[in-house]
This record gives sequence, C-alpha cells and structure tokens, in this order.
Amino acid sequence: ILNVAVGISAGIAALVSAVPALHRCTLPLCLITLGIITLVNLRGTLEAGLVFAIPTYSFIGTLLLVLCLGAVRTVRSGMHPAPVVAPPPLPPAIEAVSLWLLLRAFASGCTAMTGVEAVSNGVSAFKEPTVRNARRTLTVIVTVLGILLGGIAFLVRAYHIGAMDQTRPGYQSILSQLTGAVIGRGGFYYVTIGSVLACLCLSANTSFVDFPRLSRLIARDGFLPRAFAIVGRRLVYSVGILFLASAAGLLLLAFGGITDRLIPLFAVGAFLAFTLSQTGMVVHWHREFRRVRQQEAGPQNWARLHTIRIRMWVNGIGAVATGGALAIILVAKFTEGAWITVLTIPALLTLFRQVHRYYETLDAQTHAAKPLDLRHNPPPIVIIPTKGYNRLTAKSIRFAVWLSHDVIAIHCQSVDGEAADQAEQCLRREWAEYVERPARDAGLPPPKLEVVQSPYRQLVNPLLRRVDRVKHEHPGRKVAVVIPEVVDTHWWQLLLHRHNAARLRRALIKRGDGNVIVIIVPWYFRE
Repeated sequence: ILNVAVGISAGIAALVSAVPALHRCTLPLCLITLGIITLVNLRGTLEAGLVFAIPTYSFIGTLLLVLCLGAVRTVRSGMHPAPVVAPPPLPPAIEAVSLWLLLRAFASGCTAMTGVEAVSNGVSAFKEPTVRNARRTLTVIVTVLGILLGGIAFLVRAYHIGAMDQTRPGYQSILSQLTGAVIGRGGFYYVTIGSVLACLCLSANTSFVDFPRLSRLIARDGFLPRAFAIVGRRLVYSVGILFLASAAGLLLLAFGGITDRLIPLFAVGAFLAFTLSQTGMVVHWHREFRRVRQQEAGPQNWARLHTIRIRMWVNGIGAVATGGALAIILVAKFTEGAWITVLTIPALLTLFRQVHRYYETLDAQTHAAKPLDLRHNPPPIVIIPTKGYNRLTAKSIRFAVWLSHDVIAIHCQSVDGEAADQAEQCLRREWAEYVERPARDAGLPPPKLEVVQSPYRQLVNPLLRRVDRVKHEHPGRKVAVVIPEVVDTHWWQLLLHRHNAARLRRALIKRGDGNVIVIIVPWYFRE
C-alpha cells in the first residue's frame, strides 16, 4: 500500500518539477494516476505488463544517458562542471554534521533499496525455469539500482544540487535539477522527466501484481476474507486490487500526496519485511543443516553442509544489516510518521487472528461428520404474512402448499371499530372463495387465515409473537416464514414502498433461531 502511494506521489513530484503550474494540483493528479493504474490492472496482468515495460526501459535509458554525459563533463572540467541550467542555490547550513544527522540521512536513503522484494514475491509469475529467471531479474535490478544511485550521488555533489521542500511553489526534484544542469531544459529534458514520471508512477504496479497474490495466500490460510482468494472475470484477484487502490488513495488524501511525508511509513514496513525474510531464511538453512548432518557422512555430504553454512551466514549478515537499518529508521523517523506503521502492524496481526478465529469457528459449526438423517423429517409449518388476498399472496400460497399441508396466513389489522369488522369480513369471504374452496377441490387441507389486531400499527412484533407461539405448540418441527416481496426495476421505485418485507426478514434473521426458516417469494414489477 505504501509502495503505491510513494511511487505515485514521487512520479507526480517529477511532473510538477517540469510543469510548475501544476503544483497546486498535486493531490488530484495523484488520485487520477492511481485510478488509471487500477483500471489497467483490472484488465489483466498481461496487458499491464505490456503497458508498463516501455516506460521502464525509457527511464533507465534516458537517465543513464544523462548520468554518462554529466560524468564526462565533470571529469573534463576538473570536477567543477558548468551547469546548462543552474540549479537553485543551496540554503545555508543550519546544523553541523552529527551522528544523528547521518543516521537520519541513512534512514532516508535506505528507501532506495525497497522494491527488490517484488521479485521474490512474484517468483511464481516467471516463466520456467522460474528460479533462474528470478535470479537474473534480481541481478539486473540491483546492478541498475547501484549504477543509478552512484551516478546521482556523484553528480549532485559536483553540480551543487540539494533537495527542496515539495510543499512550496517552485519545487524541483533532484532528478529535475540534475537533468536541467546536464542537458538543459530542451526536448530531451522533457523526454527524461516524462520517463521518470511514468516509471515512478508505474513502479506502483509491483504492488498491484504482488499484493493480490499475497492476499490470496493469506486468505487461503484463513487470515483474510475469502473474497481475496477469488479470481475475477479477467483472471485477476479483483478484490485485492480494489482494496489496494482504496487504501493507497486514503493514504494520499491523508498526506496530501507529498512524498517526504510518506517515506517514513514506507521505510519501516519495507525493512521490517526484509529483516523477517532474512531471519526466516536463517531458520530455514539451520533446519536444513541439521537434517543433512544426520545423514551418512561423505564428501558429497560435507560439500552440501559447507554450502548450507555459507548461505546461512549470508542470510544472517543480511538480517543483521536490515535489522540495524530498521532500528535506525524507527528512531530517526518515529516522530515523522513511523509511529503510524508501528501501530498499524500489530493492529493488522490482531485483525488476521480475529478473521482466522471466525473461520475456524464457522467451519467447526458447519462441519458435518454424520450421514444425512431423513427418518425424522416432518414438513414445516408455513406462515405467510399477507396484506390481503392478491396475486403476491396467491403465488406464496401455491409455494407454501407445495412445501407443507400446514399453512397459516396472518393478516395484521391496524384499525378497529366498524370499519375493521367490515374489512375482516370481506377478507374472510375472499379467502373462503379464492383459497379454501380451490384447496378442497384439489384434495388439500385449506390454508388457515388468522387476523391479528395491531392497535399500534406494528407489523413485525405481532408476527414474531405468532411465530414463537407456533414453535411452542409444535415442538420439534421447523417453522418456515414465506414472505412475498415486490422487486422493483428502477431505483426510484424503492422510494414508493414501506419495505415491511425487508424489515420482517431482517428481524427474523437477526434472532438467530435455527428452527425458523425465512423464504422470500419475489414478485417482479413489470411496466
């Protein structure tokens, strides 16, 4: 999530550097870019890979060319090159170089190494042989990263370039200042900055590829909702992609799309992952070492033990190095936002455990260890709430009679007096003529009609009390409540109904009574 937010915000920072008039639109541009990347990924991984490959190669090629030209001019000028476009003057120093300042600089610089974990997360996406191709890809990434970082560090010192405050107008990123100083602000400048913009924004794609896969693994183990493990119509994990986009969008909104504010959170999460993965590999090689040592001794076995020992030391040194970097970042960047990550990670772990506990409980309750017993399976007693005899009621009665011979229709009458008596007599005449007589002609027990007085115009509570009374009168039998409901075709039609059926359905389900079955009989409105 942080990788998406940081990549997009850094890309938009490059755009604002090239076009200063867009500085006030930083946050909207970040959100628009996030939306475009999300849509591309929802179209499928193949299309996303083709779209994102060209900007990546353009970024590497143009930036390497700028660094080579700058290095040649710097060496020829005796380490004092004349910039084509002079960068803004450096502000005067406000504090002396100290151990604390060096640690903060180290903490900020370490974030440049993040992103290489995308290869290990996505090994399964490589072509065969997957491990060899993943190693080659990681080697290329690390080599290019080292060259770019070394070249930038060398040239910014020679051209006297420094970082600027991204929140202030006139902001220029380091790469924008460096490119302008080496080649000026001509056409190639905009090509270079455009490739930087595209590559930085699309670096978020590594998360859009890896996060859904990671979420699928966690969901498959029962620590995330199972919807994260479902493949969508385009053969991508749509829920993971949409969740990632939403969370990254909230981060961009919270921090205004400013890269410097997001970096502390980013660094803590990344280096914690590095440290855990390296430590996990040490544990893996230690177990492998013990297993191999228990086998028969021999030259081949000794060579295998020597190889395992070397790999364990390599991963151990990696764990110590990344763990040290993590500790420094936590201390140096804690007040700048790293505390949010420190709180978020335990909260996520707690959430994972709660989700896992829910699924374990659900599976234990729904697990069927016995064969199906149909010896004592009497038909249910069916209750139909009815407003009066109409086509909805008729459809529900046809279904109820097919389901059981014990059918009770309940009509809640909210008025009293002479008008109520006349309405009840009319309803009973219709019931006798249109329901009871056809049922007898078909040789079926006629459905009963009960009129319940509801002086306070209540519908749900009288029906719930009647359901409880039926359960008490017929212990051991299920009670099926068949609810007729009108299904509208347009959203505005929802405003024209009281939604009594939906309220009754929610009330019955909310009670959690396993002996009560709720059945909806829809009536589709047709214009």
